[in-house]
Amino acid sequence: MVVNPLEVMMDRGCVEWCSHPEELSRLFEDEMVTGYIGFDPTADSLHVGHLIPMMGLAWMQRFGHRPIAIAGMGTGLIGDPSGKSRERNLLTLEQVGKNLVTVKQQLGQFLDFDCGDNSALIVNNYDWLGKQTLLEFLRDTGKHFSVNYMIGREYVKSRLDDPEKTISYTEFSYMLLQAFDFCHLFENFACKLQMGGNDQQGNIIAGIDLIRKKTGGQAFGITYPLLLSASGQKFGKTEGGTVWLSPERTSPYKFYQFWMNTDDRDLEKLLKLFTFLPLDDIRGTMEEHASRPERRQGQRRLAMEVTSMVHGDQAARAAERASAILFGDGFEPSELTPEMLDILMNEVPSGTFTDAAKLSVSDVLAEAGACASKSEARRLILGGGVYLNGRRLEASGEITDEDLLEGRHLFFRLGKKRFFAATKV
Repeated sequence: MVVNPLEVMMDRGCVEWCSHPEELSRLFEDEMVTGYIGFDPTADSLHVGHLIPMMGLAWMQRFGHRPIAIAGMGTGLIGDPSGKSRERNLLTLEQVGKNLVTVKQQLGQFLDFDCGDNSALIVNNYDWLGKQTLLEFLRDTGKHFSVNYMIGREYVKSRLDDPEKTISYTEFSYMLLQAFDFCHLFENFACKLQMGGNDQQGNIIAGIDLIRKKTGGQAFGITYPLLLSASGQKFGKTEGGTVWLSPERTSPYKFYQFWMNTDDRDLEKLLKLFTFLPLDDIRGTMEEHASRPERRQGQRRLAMEVTSMVHGDQAARAAERASAILFGDGFEPSELTPEMLDILMNEVPSGTFTDAAKLSVSDVLAEAGACASKSEARRLILGGGVYLNGRRLEASGEITDEDLLEGRHLFFRLGKKRFFAATKV
């Protein structure tokens, strides 16, 4: 049985707009379709907002079609003005080149580049855009677009109508560069489909039009929804900023927690968009979640699935266990392995204490900054509210070498949910 990826993506809510849905659906059934998405390497990492297009390419490949990811080094030097209210800062060729390395690695976590006829490709549009002369570009591409059409685009109009905003000729020409990309891929890689966020619809249509005018061929476009959370916040943004795919920018633990914090109202939608779980499996997860929502089983499933895809199974399991330690009922000291301790030390408040003889627990808590004073620390301990390395303290005894994790760390819980790490210096 042939599975149609367009139908799969539509069933999962991945498609906001499709240029010719019936024709594209037939094309998926009749031949191996090559489709592409462009990724703009203006940062040294992709973020969770890129996950829907990455999933789109992955769904295509799963059902026998060929995905192309454009690492847009050429267009990245210009910057896409779509959805932007002011001029971007231009990056140097060296900056974009460095960003490109990480972007390629992150795309490789979702796509198979060595699986035969439908192996994924990563191409760099600087390879062809960098060879274009201005005269060639104006003659062969610019002549197919009227200024009237281009200023009719919403992002251009909004900046022309506001005296406080401007748009340069550089950004104004971005639409033509993206259209050129699509036409180049159509002619050289038999690529008939471009996909992207819903803010890319105008640019995708421009590419479809250019292909028709220059080659007489038929191309197609799909856009994905631009997500807002149930609270109206732009998806992927938190109080701490953007949620990145790079573990150096957003730790696997914080990445896991981002998905754990999903509102119940968004849960089913995000399970469909960001996992490969069958729809029946998702329905079962939602039924289980609805029966005991306080257990957050749906969020746990979502967090594990997405964190595993982005950071690997081991990192996902470590993030899950760290989350259970910090938000669960307790843990065994043996669980505080060097790897787990490293995760926790980066996620909780911390301080230092000096290596002096016969230090009491209250001395350490006060010196490291966990408590305002020794007397406050003693009151907490006597009230049964202090745990050291998972063990409840009943008196402010002395710290021994056996208490030190990895020879220098102490891990405290104060009250029900407050954690603190103290390190000997």
